[in-house]
Amino acid sequence: MEFKPLPFMLCVTNLILHDIEVPNVDYTDSLNREYTSIGQKDRVDVILANPPFGASVTDGAETNFPQNFRTTESADLFLMLMVRYLKDGGRAGIVLPDGSLTGDGVKQRIRQHLLESCNLHTIVRLPNSVFQPYASVATNLLFFEKGKPTKEIWYWEHKLPEGVKAYSKTKPIQKGEFDGLKKWWKKRKENEQAWKVSIETIAANGYNLDIKNPHTPKEKHTYSSAELVTMLHKSFRKSDELLEKLKEELKNA
Repeated sequence: MEFKPLPFMLCVTNLILHDIEVPNVDYTDSLNREYTSIGQKDRVDVILANPPFGASVTDGAETNFPQNFRTTESADLFLMLMVRYLKDGGRAGIVLPDGSLTGDGVKQRIRQHLLESCNLHTIVRLPNSVFQPYASVATNLLFFEKGKPTKEIWYWEHKLPEGVKAYSKTKPIQKGEFDGLKKWWKKRKENEQAWKVSIETIAANGYNLDIKNPHTPKEKHTYSSAELVTMLHKSFRKSDELLEKLKEELKNA
């Protein structure tokens, strides 16, 4: 399905050029359908998607979803939709921004629904610049299978190549950069780029999935002159308070 005319035309043209004579692409809004009307006959085995994010739906599409999961955040609605469209045993690999991995209220309920309905086994954390210049938000690749609840999640931090400060339109991310991830995928061990988190830890933290790499050393904070003066002032004030307290105790002794 594709909502905008230009991407729809490009998609159909691309499929025809790759020998698919009758592309099965609907020119429609994926969110403009009653959530509960998506039944078994509509479900699919595999979903690969980069859903729209960073925008709010304005046409009331959120009313197609159950009351408990209604939001105007497009990425969150698409996440609900993809879980619904998957068959039991169906697999998905999707792109989601950091904003969908955290937050309370509806966002938390949607993440809980995902984790209880699917085995979210892997999250690949991408650098902020992957979608430059179109979007600067941090994004993630989520891989999950429907039908079994999540027990633990493996995280992999994708690092920028040596000497590269950021991706750009002329210097995009390269397929070969995922070779390390491919080698690790079937023989998973914790290392400086990989770590795992249990569902108990995630549930206790409000189903927050925005979990940073624990192997990354914390950056040392460099204090400015103003901060140092403020800290010194607080130290002197505390010393004065202690001296006054000591004087009072000596008087009463």
